Amino acid sequence: MPVVPAFFSGPLPWLILAGFTVLCLVIDLKLFAPGREPTWREGVAWSIGWLVVSMLAAVVVLALSNTEDAITFTTVYFIERTLSLDNLFVFLLLFSYFGVPQELRARLLFWGIAFALVLRGLAILGGVALIEQFHFVIYLLGLGLLILAYRVLKGVGENVDPDKNLMVRLVRKFFPVSSDYHGPHWFTKISEKRHATPLFLCLAAMVAADIAFAIDSIPAAFAITRDSVLIWMGNVFALLGLRALFVLVEWLIARFRYLDETIAVVLALVGVKILLEDVYKLGPIASLGVVGLCFAVGIIASLIADKRDPDGRNKHPPGPTDP
Repeated sequence: MPVVPAFFSGPLPWLILAGFTVLCLVIDLKLFAPGREPTWREGVAWSIGWLVVSMLAAVVVLALSNTEDAITFTTVYFIERTLSLDNLFVFLLLFSYFGVPQELRARLLFWGIAFALVLRGLAILGGVALIEQFHFVIYLLGLGLLILAYRVLKGVGENVDPDKNLMVRLVRKFFPVSSDYHGPHWFTKISEKRHATPLFLCLAAMVAADIAFAIDSIPAAFAITRDSVLIWMGNVFALLGLRALFVLVEWLIARFRYLDETIAVVLALVGVKILLEDVYKLGPIASLGVVGLCFAVGIIASLIADKRDPDGRNKHPPGPTDP
């Protein structure tokens, strides 16, 4: 039985990560193109910056723990970072559907990411508790990942209708909704009656999407480790800087035509790893290598296909997962 370093036991790492996350989100909100549409160069620069910060976090894990934990964190980070693209695709759809003004999108993304982190933290704690109590749950998670891989491959959920979203329907049931935006306000008074604004309605749809993505993405991390701190840490750094990555999504959609197929293969391999873990356990270095190889093959295949058929790029749908 491996010895758990003191830093990774108890509530201390959760509190430190929570404080660091809030600080990073505030920095991102206040300094990254506040109140305006960011430029391509800003998106690239900030995306690289957040990647550097995440890799420095791996160095911190190495210093506080060991090499295996540092590699495990890195693997979880790259898997969750990839799956977080689905968040962005659906957020793009919701912003367009609700006609969210450019100057209000940063505020919505801030809260969307914050809710995603909280929900994933709860999913991690609940998942670890279930697996420790009922081992067979891990096989259900493995099967769930195979099903999700199939859905991504088939493009299920291309026609997401926010009005059918459960959270949106609940908001409409309890509050009348104003027809116009009222600045950054979630609610406004019209004829002395409280109305939800379209901004709050969009936030409700984003939270519903966050719940779906937490359920979908956390099992992939369980295939790598059962360490709840490392899983949540990987999710924290994967979701930081999504606003900058948001700027690059259109370029990614145009260039990476086999993005869906690559994500589906990664999810399927992770699902198989979970199902076979009692027979053969793949180490963290091998897991990271397999994930890296999948994306290398996907990128090379996309580049080759673009050279052969530059006008036939696949337009990525708003996201394979229906919120």
